[in-house]
Amino acid sequence: MKPETRNRLIALGAILVAGGALAWIAFGNIGENLVYYWKPSEMVAQGDKAYGATVRLGGVVVPGSVVFNADRTALTFKVADTHAADAVKVTVKSEQTPPQMFREGIGVVVEGAFQADQVFRTNRLMVNHSNEYRAPTDGGMPTEAWKQSITQAD
Repeated sequence: MKPETRNRLIALGAILVAGGALAWIAFGNIGENLVYYWKPSEMVAQGDKAYGATVRLGGVVVPGSVVFNADRTALTFKVADTHAADAVKVTVKSEQTPPQMFREGIGVVVEGAFQADQVFRTNRLMVNHSNEYRAPTDGGMPTEAWKQSITQAD
């Protein structure tokens, strides 16, 4: 066999082995590692299929729904698609300390599982916030600047 033919066969074999390894890594058990993102209305529409699957639920914290337990180790709140009164709402329970920016009316993404009792139990709570800085108005207190940014965003 000529050296050029032998080198080409070795190169072809190496490419096939590398391609096979890449395909195995990319497609092997990938379904077990996917986390889907749903809005509350999409999750409720799935019915029984939504129970138990690890998903990310995104929406807005419903005003008046945030409740801490007596020793502040657990948090319950509702998440809706929008601020509308008739929006689909899902109850969320978390035993995680919420981020400092967590409050009513803010966008959140929670990762966990929807249970048959219609409660979404989360092990990860993330808030959605703007990266824009707004200085307090003249005479305003810096600690109250976040309230100004909410009213300006709405």
